[in-house]
Amino acid sequence: MFKIKFLISITIFITFLIATSTIKNKTRIIEKQIINLNKVKTMNEKKINEAELDFYYLTSPKELEKKLYLVGYNDYKPIKYSSIYFDISDIVKIKNKISNLNYLDDKKIQKK
Repeated sequence: MFKIKFLISITIFITFLIATSTIKNKTRIIEKQIINLNKVKTMNEKKINEAELDFYYLTSPKELEKKLYLVGYNDYKPIKYSSIYFDISDIVKIKNKISNLNYLDDKKIQKK
């Protein structure tokens, strides 16, 4: 009876010991992955902040005036509102229209 209780307690102890070590190792691996992801996130946030700072600096009115002065007011031509694309699909539609027109013009030339 004593040997059975002792054997059961030893197997339970060893089982818990093994389970605890595997859980601890998996937790350590997950913590390392979290730390690495936090580093990547911090680096990306830093890059975004630097890009925003560059954008705000380069598009400030003073900087634009300096660029206009360097280029010259006579050479400066503002972009037409119709030339500003808000989505890539707009550009694709226009390119398809142009290429279809060129193709139709080529066919007309060949018929003549």
